[in-house]
Amino acid sequence: MTPRVLGRRPFLALAAGGLVAACSRGPQFRDYDGPEVTEIRVFKADRQMELWSGATRLRTYDIALGQNPLGHKEQQGDSRTPEGSYRIDRRNPESRFHLSLGIDYPNAEDRTRAQEAGVDPGGDIFIHGLGERSRFSRYRRGDWTDGCIAVSNREIEEIYAMVQDGTRIILSA
Repeated sequence: MTPRVLGRRPFLALAAGGLVAACSRGPQFRDYDGPEVTEIRVFKADRQMELWSGATRLRTYDIALGQNPLGHKEQQGDSRTPEGSYRIDRRNPESRFHLSLGIDYPNAEDRTRAQEAGVDPGGDIFIHGLGERSRFSRYRRGDWTDGCIAVSNREIEEIYAMVQDGTRIILSA
């Protein structure tokens, strides 16, 4: 059975893979009681993101990236999505892009590289949804973010429930 959301009435449904809608907190919030997500893998060239639990792939998502997706993020405003190993370090239930999970970019290496180049490394890189359909519908195709990783609103609801702060994320070219 797939997760269901029925307005804002309290409702729980058993779901394949342990995902359960928890509508008493609003339709965007879900509960997850499946295997722990131990790693997120992002493959920029393939526009894919995978959630893993140990050696088991749990989910795969199609993604959109920064408007200038080739190469590693080097500075504020370059519209690139970083490459390397990071951690999920925060969550924003009030994101204008529905929900979002923060990535701890820039790390020490990124800051050092930017300082040596005399530039601001930027920040605020997230995995997020699309936001309100009417407001962000023009961004539905292609790479459109300022360096973030975008999925559908329904997918970010699932990811937000499954991924905990501290989860490792590996972003590769």
